[in-house]
Amino acid sequence: MTKKTKENTKHKIIRVATHKFLELGYTETSVKMVSDELGISKGNFTFHFPSKEHILAELVEMLCKFQWKLMGEEADDGISSLLALCFELMTMASACEQNKVAKDFFVSTYQSPVCLAIIQKNDTGRAKEVFAEYCPDWTDEQFREAETLVSGIEYATLNAIDETVQLETRISGALNTIMMIYNVPEEIRKRKIEKTLSLDYKGMGKRIFKEFRDYVEQMTAE
Repeated sequence: MTKKTKENTKHKIIRVATHKFLELGYTETSVKMVSDELGISKGNFTFHFPSKEHILAELVEMLCKFQWKLMGEEADDGISSLLALCFELMTMASACEQNKVAKDFFVSTYQSPVCLAIIQKNDTGRAKEVFAEYCPDWTDEQFREAETLVSGIEYATLNAIDETVQLETRISGALNTIMMIYNVPEEIRKRKIEKTLSLDYKGMGKRIFKEFRDYVEQMTAE
């Protein structure tokens, strides 16, 4: 098997798995489903990805890059990095509330130790940029410790146990707590939360799956 053939098979697995994860849910998708659709053996599948979780980890890497891309686009539109970060969490939370498959996908990424490590590493890098002015003397270790707390808050926000609490209330509390961790002044916290709630987060929550799937298609095009 040539290197090009290996890459083509790997990319095909990612594309099919992505469609399954975003249509049926990560939990409901099996290795057999993906293998059968591609017409490959389980051995061929596991040669590229030892388990379903390894595909999810690959998608999390892509999701992190996708979110960086969205933040860059929002910054070009005049939205600050801090506001873009707030809007990102709001969008994911909105997607989870509107779509059970979305909730299964996002929550699964936080429940996987492999994926969570990727999320925390990526988010630590972003936090250093976004919150640098509020934490000028922080060490790398302090940012890593902060993101351990932040990832727990994000998980609780996406995987809401008490569904009687409105999304806006959950997200306001989460964003306020996250910004407090990074020493953002109260007046700025209030403004960013109010602005986040005024944006079309529900519309973006509905579109995010399609846009992410399109992004994966683009990144794995042969």
